[in-house]
Amino acid sequence: MKEDLLLLVDEQDNPTGSMSKREVHARGLLHRAFSVFIFNAKGDLLLQQRAFDKYHSGGLWSNTCCSHPRAEEDLCASAGKRLFEEMHISCTIQKLFSFIYRAQVGNDLIEYELDHVFAGISDMAPVPDITEAAGWRYIGMNELQEDIRHHPESYTEWLKICLDTYGAELMAFSQQAPAGFIHKK
Repeated sequence: MKEDLLLLVDEQDNPTGSMSKREVHARGLLHRAFSVFIFNAKGDLLLQQRAFDKYHSGGLWSNTCCSHPRAEEDLCASAGKRLFEEMHISCTIQKLFSFIYRAQVGNDLIEYELDHVFAGISDMAPVPDITEAAGWRYIGMNELQEDIRHHPESYTEWLKICLDTYGAELMAFSQQAPAGFIHKK
């Protein structure tokens, strides 16, 4: 099986090359990524529990979907495609912000990502791909932040960093449910 190549970038998100996913994480090189946060109409965040056999962060709770775009793909289209592949949810998403973080994620691997964060609102029931997600749940933002304070070992590093830095922006988005933006199944 051919391993996906990740797009290496500089701090301004300019492509600088590509390399295998495992090598990028073993060497801790800066690469392009995206994270998707889906909220329901009540403002609760859909979390996914990463599949237990993931090569890093297996079994940990994280945002709705996260991955890496292919070099030739539009970032928003890639995020929407991956959201559907991982959680079987299709809805309008919009980019909120980007940030760079670096974190040890176990197994001697390092996530060093320029992470583009997208969000959407949907009441569709997820149907996770079991190779990607072991489970899912909805949780209010305040409850999530409290649970992370008490059980940080249960959550992915990037989710904790994102919420710590951009929790207010995500909370503000979660409280908006513009007419026509919510998708139900």
